[in-house]
Amino acid sequence: MSAKAISEQTGKEFLYKYICTSAAVQNRFRYATVTTETEWDRLTQEHPWLLTERLVVKPDQLIKRRGKLGLVGIDLDLQGVREWLKARHMKETTVGKAKGVLKNFLIEPFVPHTQEEEFYVCIYATREGDHVLFHHEGGVEVGDVDAKAQRLMVAVDDKLSEDQVTEQLLTHVPEDKKEVLASFIVGLFNLYEDLYFTYLEINPLVVNQDGGVFVLDMAAKIDATADYICKAKWGDVEFPPPFGREAYPEEAYIADLDAKSGASLKLTLLNPRGRIWTMVAGGGASVVYSDTICDLGGVDELANYGEYSGAPSEQQTYDYAKTILSLMTREKHPEGKVLIIGGSIANFTNVAATFKGIVRAIKDYQGPLKENEVTIFVRRGGPNYQEGLRVMGEVGKTTGIPIHVFGTETHMTAIVGMALGHREIPNQPPMDAHTANFLLNASNSAMTPATTRTASFSEPRTSNDITPAKKSKAGLPAASTPHFSLFLSLCLCLLPPSAKATTLFRKQTKAIVWGMQTRAVQGMLDFDYVCSRDEPSVAAMVYPFTGDHKQKFYWGHKEILLPVYKNMADAMKKHTEVDVLISFASLRSAFDSTMEAMQYSQIHTIAIIAEGIPEAQTRRMIKMADEKGVTIIGPATVGGIKPGCFKIGNTGGMLDNILASKLYRPGSVAYVSRSGGMSNELNNIISRTTDGVYEGVAIGGDRYPGSTFMDHVLRYQDTPGIQMIVVLGEIGGTEEYKICQGIREGRITKPVVCWCIGTCATMFASEVQFGHAGACANQASETAVAKNQALRDAGAYVPKSFDELGDVIKTVYDELVANGTIIPAQEVPPPTVPMDYSWARELGLIRKPASFMTSICDERGQELIYAGMPITEVFKEEMGLGGVLGLLWFQRRLPRYACQFIEMCLMVTADHGPAVSGAHNTIVCARAGKDLISSLTSGLLTIGDRFGGALDAAAKQFSKAFDSGMLPMEFVNKMKKDGKLIMGIGHRVKSINNPDMRVQILKDFVKQHFTSTQLLDYALDVEKITTSKKPNLILNVDGFIGVAFVDLLRTCGGFTRDEADEFVEIGALNGIFVLGRSMGFIGHYLDQKRLKQGLYRHPWDDISYVLPEHMSM
Repeated sequence: MSAKAISEQTGKEFLYKYICTSAAVQNRFRYATVTTETEWDRLTQEHPWLLTERLVVKPDQLIKRRGKLGLVGIDLDLQGVREWLKARHMKETTVGKAKGVLKNFLIEPFVPHTQEEEFYVCIYATREGDHVLFHHEGGVEVGDVDAKAQRLMVAVDDKLSEDQVTEQLLTHVPEDKKEVLASFIVGLFNLYEDLYFTYLEINPLVVNQDGGVFVLDMAAKIDATADYICKAKWGDVEFPPPFGREAYPEEAYIADLDAKSGASLKLTLLNPRGRIWTMVAGGGASVVYSDTICDLGGVDELANYGEYSGAPSEQQTYDYAKTILSLMTREKHPEGKVLIIGGSIANFTNVAATFKGIVRAIKDYQGPLKENEVTIFVRRGGPNYQEGLRVMGEVGKTTGIPIHVFGTETHMTAIVGMALGHREIPNQPPMDAHTANFLLNASNSAMTPATTRTASFSEPRTSNDITPAKKSKAGLPAASTPHFSLFLSLCLCLLPPSAKATTLFRKQTKAIVWGMQTRAVQGMLDFDYVCSRDEPSVAAMVYPFTGDHKQKFYWGHKEILLPVYKNMADAMKKHTEVDVLISFASLRSAFDSTMEAMQYSQIHTIAIIAEGIPEAQTRRMIKMADEKGVTIIGPATVGGIKPGCFKIGNTGGMLDNILASKLYRPGSVAYVSRSGGMSNELNNIISRTTDGVYEGVAIGGDRYPGSTFMDHVLRYQDTPGIQMIVVLGEIGGTEEYKICQGIREGRITKPVVCWCIGTCATMFASEVQFGHAGACANQASETAVAKNQALRDAGAYVPKSFDELGDVIKTVYDELVANGTIIPAQEVPPPTVPMDYSWARELGLIRKPASFMTSICDERGQELIYAGMPITEVFKEEMGLGGVLGLLWFQRRLPRYACQFIEMCLMVTADHGPAVSGAHNTIVCARAGKDLISSLTSGLLTIGDRFGGALDAAAKQFSKAFDSGMLPMEFVNKMKKDGKLIMGIGHRVKSINNPDMRVQILKDFVKQHFTSTQLLDYALDVEKITTSKKPNLILNVDGFIGVAFVDLLRTCGGFTRDEADEFVEIGALNGIFVLGRSMGFIGHYLDQKRLKQGLYRHPWDDISYVLPEHMSM
């Protein structure tokens, strides 16, 4: 959502900080807030003027008309303020239909003034520009300002001048105040623009005799999507909830998840004690479900409104679901509770992945869910939905929770009637099974199938009962002739700059895709192939973050390459046939890329997918599009589809849904909706009740979509192949009234079936912002109820509810068939398309042996897992480096003393000076200018039996001798007889008289903590024998770690004897030295770089130069 109300304090703070005007704005920053936590002594210290001035006090909780409600205390001293607050603070108050507790108050200096000094000013945004309203009589009794105020509209990109304000707004203002007011209003307007306000009202604005300006009461909304632009000035803005609704920590938690995610996660608590809870996928669908619940009498029991959409991950869905399950299981309801997990047919969200997150949450809360007698109803469609429904059904069986599962064969909102007892629950609901019906073509032909029919699936027949289509605004003929497409193509080049095409997409339409959206592009190519297009609809891609290159895609059975360009200019220059841009640019870059695209005259249509583009930027794009004759679909949309011709990005979902909804060939029905998810639901409804879709567009959920309902309805009216029109409107805005006008004036003659979602809004006590930014009524005429009635009165076909939408569509269609307007044609089977390997595997249709196997780590989920343990648990348990090494090397959790021993081994082996071969090599490499990795590797490559690699060898030698029952003396004698060194025995410097303290430290720890040290004791006995011969033949640190580790593996209780021996055999112990010594080698590398040592050359006097033996003789 974009426009959000801010508190009066926040609004005034912005004004006082950033307004630029010659008017003398008084009482800047002189306000104090009172909450439940306020300490009066501290408050008066921070604001000493509270003790000396007369004061005004009022609640600051988004309450309108506070003066008329008696919620303003005027001309009081501080004691009077406290007494006034005592009677109201934390008291429940009714404002309209909303009941709420007064918690937050604002105290300001009282400004004595006369009625003649009060004025009214308001600025608000519309599609065309910003309206400035001014009335010379402000205050509590201002009345109907819309009717009384002077108004001035500042068009998008235009500036407001003081002369304009004086001439058009201040006609009834005394001359001595015009200059002050004009300067203030211009400054206020500039502030409004700079800080991305969408609404700003001051009433009253006081200008006294001295020319001082006082902002007494203020109400404002800002465009929250502009946070990334205005963060430096806004700071951290708190958006208070509407009066009558509490701000719950769970709402803040979900809002935080939403802010950190590319998906959309919304939650509003309406009645935490209610028995009806929803978990709905999709902004439009969430409104439809709320409507249906309220229509069926559940408004008082509806606990929440919310939605999850935009392909959230399994973890994000889990976090969202567990929040709702936690809330709904806190308090029992005598009738039990119901959870409605609903949604439309997804375009691109992997339903199975999101359902796995919900299933995890259900398993975690299965006890509380059963205690609260919760029954769950599920309805969903979209990619991999069958698997999602299967796992949802399975969890019901395994947990014993009643879960009723339905797919696309069931009307979207039918589960609401079942949940509320108005509809019978089928025992075995029918299931559509069409996931894999687009596998390899039986002919095994790699050629593109023969072209199928491109005309409407239903042939239109001229009837005396139907008024022929009128000419479009562009002056294009409405006749349906075989040469119409050719004529249209030629005319597109001749249209005046401001005219927009009636036909946006044709069989030959070519597009450029902005963004590296390979999945969406492959979906478009698969659609092209199944529609029997001769060539792919995507000519190229633009992605500024890489150089020019080629990207591989599939065209049917064969692979093709599409060019990817770094900049748009190159793409446009090399692909002059392109007239459509599909922009997957982020909300931050969508504006710039769209404005750039409109500089190229070849572009006639732009689809903007991004959600969250600031409204001011959207309006600028719309203005340029109108000037250039470009049709914009979006922002915040999935796009649109023209069956048999072209589809935008992910519209229509995957091929199984394309085939199920018959989107591979045109029907006779065109639709336009705001919601992308609901557009796919309309595809489903229309395909089941008529001969199918001719064209469908989702204009997007923002307040100012690039193209409007009426734009597309008029196109459909002027398109011969379209025989009826379906419009899915929604609460907010007034676009639907233009359709009413078009029907009344005869401009729209084809049957229009229309339903506006959001009828539940009038039943809520407080304002609810629905999922779409534009889904909010600012006046009675913008409510869904009012618009549905207006459409019905105008002659549109309007059902009683969304539940009946399909029935009404079928009735109208059947009438058109009966009177001969539509003649259903014979179905033509589409060509088959091979399924992508990755998706086939996701659906479980194929299997393939993996190239690699791993059992120690899994990074695929939301959380990294080491040997089955999530990384958060690793830190929670404070396992340390030794514990992590145990998980990754030995695949199990080791005892605490074992982890400590590993860490001690790493510490004592970390370094042994620069003279040893490994450190020496590292230093030489570093001084030769090599990088860290090369220098480290050169040092590691010296590790072997002679340097550092004795751990494994010592462990093997001592273990073999001990296990065979050989006495220590026998072992020493045998090694001497075989002419072999005993690995782990001997040291160049240390001796029995100069012991290695590293060994002593480890020995003390091992003796204290290990349960058994049989092999270590055996090695120490060997040491006694060897040191008796030569004092430096001690058990060195390598040998000690080797034998001690064998004792650890054999006796800690975590390994079998075979497992312990296997780890020694495969070289795990040498890994201890390698890992430990790497720390030292890296230290030497950094030391040499820090000391800036030059290239190393070994001195001549340290080299013995000798001749070959035969020459010296």
